[in-house]
Amino acid sequence: MTSKPGVAFILYGRAWCHLCEDMRAALEPIAARHGLGIEWIDIDEDPLLEARYNERVPVLMLDGVELCHYRLDTGAVQAALLARQP
Repeated sequence: MTSKPGVAFILYGRAWCHLCEDMRAALEPIAARHGLGIEWIDIDEDPLLEARYNERVPVLMLDGVELCHYRLDTGAVQAALLARQP
């Protein structure tokens, strides 16, 4: 999967998942501070993604690398953001 221009974070989840909503809300200010977008992908719309992630959502990716699932790991997110700086 390739992300849209200006989007670095990909958040896999489900529309009815409160943990997904919580992670998205916690991630939004971090993404905004770094000028990055968040692409939301509902796994229930793709059978392959549903099989891959199922009950493990939400799953947060940055540049194709999984950073965390279930809850936002701000330490992992900050470390990944620092690592991608030139």
